Amino acid sequence: MGLPKVVTHEEWRAAREELLALEKAATRARDELNARRRELPMAEVDKLYVFEGPDGKAELLDLFEGRAQLVVYHFMFAPEWEAGCASCSGFLDQIGHLAHLRARGTAFAAVSRAPFTRILPFKARMGWTVPWYSSHLTDFNQDFGATVGSAEGVQERPALSCFLRDGERVFHTYTTFDRGLDNIGFTSNLLDLTALGRQEEWEKPAGRASALGAPAGSTGVRYHDEYGD
Repeated sequence: MGLPKVVTHEEWRAAREELLALEKAATRARDELNARRRELPMAEVDKLYVFEGPDGKAELLDLFEGRAQLVVYHFMFAPEWEAGCASCSGFLDQIGHLAHLRARGTAFAAVSRAPFTRILPFKARMGWTVPWYSSHLTDFNQDFGATVGSAEGVQERPALSCFLRDGERVFHTYTTFDRGLDNIGFTSNLLDLTALGRQEEWEKPAGRASALGAPAGSTGVRYHDEYGD
C-alpha cells in the first residue's frame, strides 16, 4: 500500500496551507460554474407524459407536489430487469431527508422505465420513502437522454434532470449524466443544479433568493421535523 509521506507537524501544516489555497480556488470556481448554470436558458416541456405512481396516474406537473422546482433522478431500472441498478441504488441511498429540499420549494422524485409493480417490491426491499414513478410506455427517459438506442439495443444511462414551473407551464432547465452525478446527494449539491439555486443572497444572478417568498438559504435551515408545509 502506498501510504502518504511521513513528515513533521510543521511540514504537514505548510503542506496543508498550500492545499487550502487550491481548495479555496476550487470553491470559487465552483461558485462561478453554478452561477453560469443558473443563467442557462430553459425549454418548455409541451409533451404529455403519464407516469404510474403510488396514487395511480400522474403527469409531470403532479411530480412537483405543488412546488416551484422538481429534481428527477433517472434511476436505471429497465422493464425486463428483476431489480434496479446497484450503482443507482447507492446514489439514492445518499439522498437525505427531503424536508430540506422541500423547504426551498423543490420536489424530488425517482423515475424508471420499469413497471410500477416491479418498482414497489424493490423500493420496499431498499427501505426508501422517496417518491418513485414509472415512466413505462412513455418516451420520458429517451427524450431526456437517460435511455439511448443503438443497433445493439436500448441502453440505460444514469442521469438527473431539473425542471421549473410557472403556473401550469413546466420548463426543463438542466440535465447531467454519468460523472456529472459525482458528489451529488447532499441538499446543497442538488440545489446547485436547479434554476433557483440555494436561494442565498450571495448567489448570482441576483434576485432569486426571494423567488419563493419564504426564508431560504442558510437562514431557512431547520430540523427536518420543524419545517411547515
